[in-house]
Amino acid sequence: MDFQPKLNLRLRTPDFGLKAGHFFTFVKQEALSCLFPALVFMMLAVSHLFKVIIPRYDFMLISCISIQIIMYCTKIETKDEVLVICLFHLLGLGMELFKVHYGSWAYPEFAYTKVFGVPLYSGFMYASVASYMCQAWRRLKLRIINWPHHRTARIIGVLIYLNFFTNKFFYDVRYLIGLLILYFFWRSVVIFNLNGKLYRMPTILSFLFIGFFIWLAENLATLLGAWKYAYQHQGWAMVNYQKISSWGFLVIVSFIIVAELKMLKDGVKKPVHLIADLELSEVSDFG
Repeated sequence: MDFQPKLNLRLRTPDFGLKAGHFFTFVKQEALSCLFPALVFMMLAVSHLFKVIIPRYDFMLISCISIQIIMYCTKIETKDEVLVICLFHLLGLGMELFKVHYGSWAYPEFAYTKVFGVPLYSGFMYASVASYMCQAWRRLKLRIINWPHHRTARIIGVLIYLNFFTNKFFYDVRYLIGLLILYFFWRSVVIFNLNGKLYRMPTILSFLFIGFFIWLAENLATLLGAWKYAYQHQGWAMVNYQKISSWGFLVIVSFIIVAELKMLKDGVKKPVHLIADLELSEVSDFG
């Protein structure tokens, strides 16, 4: 990923839209990037078949660890990506312990690998978001322009994560944080490569898209019994729409962590305002 500007080349107004071949390439790369989440859902779907042998949550933990080992050994994921995934697992597990303790949702089934009511596999649900982001970043050759100052981005990420905890004791300030995101990220653009053609998408729009699709995935996960909200114990019901914003904020903090880690590794010290060393002079809107 390239953040450092080498050529004084500004984005031009696009003169043609998304080609069909590029769209299918995008869908293919997105599907490949979702390999780990897809395998997790597949294991959830078949986990009930092994209930007589091993509790479902224990089966899921073994499955998630095995999938990660296989993806690393087959070089689908790199060492750095595995480390990022482990970080997200720990951050997610910490949030799960807090949320389950305060009754936001529950894991009603028995498992040997539950700690304070939280199965250890649950952290992999957050790690799957990190896996998708790392894979998409590499496969689509993502670049970012007009990224906020590192300190600003990191403070916003910390505020988002802390608000997941403090909203149980104080006011939920997600919408105030949302205003900060709009102010500091409104000019930020993601550049990605499809068959040698560069496309751009506003970073905030990508946050919303990913958050919405994770909400759809959450509906499937609760249907398969991965966890249950209080209103789902008497029978499955669609996850309420407010969770879209929750997942959206989780996507933002995840994106910030991944982007900042990549910039830290690349030694990028200042935010970039111009696109970097592009081979093509045209960058089209995605759509």
